[in-house]
Amino acid sequence: MDVSLTLKVVPGSYGIARLAPQAALPAWAGGEGFWALIRADDEITVVCLQDRIPGDIQSDKGWACLRTVGPFAFDATGIVSALIAPLSAQGIGVFVVCTYDGEHLLVSERDLDRSMALLEASGHRVVG
Repeated sequence: MDVSLTLKVVPGSYGIARLAPQAALPAWAGGEGFWALIRADDEITVVCLQDRIPGDIQSDKGWACLRTVGPFAFDATGIVSALIAPLSAQGIGVFVVCTYDGEHLLVSERDLDRSMALLEASGHRVVG
């Protein structure tokens, strides 16, 4: 299925942090901008503005965020695949967080311009 999506650039520089599974949910993660907390059996992943992540926390910083302009039906197919396929084919790593109304695609800040060009060449539209 061919999927054409509109994405917007989410302002800010983001980090992805890893906490122990028994850690308390961190107050430092919340606030303005995009943020997400994901708890799994073996870890807690935090995505937030990188300046919020304390220096003693295991993290990877320097991520840019693109967000689909949704919402989409829950049974819609091919959305995530349509986003990551053109980037993965060109060796660009992605980190995806899906929300109720859309997808957040994080790419290295050094790959942002190239990612936007590849997405547009694949039939998507990137705004703002």
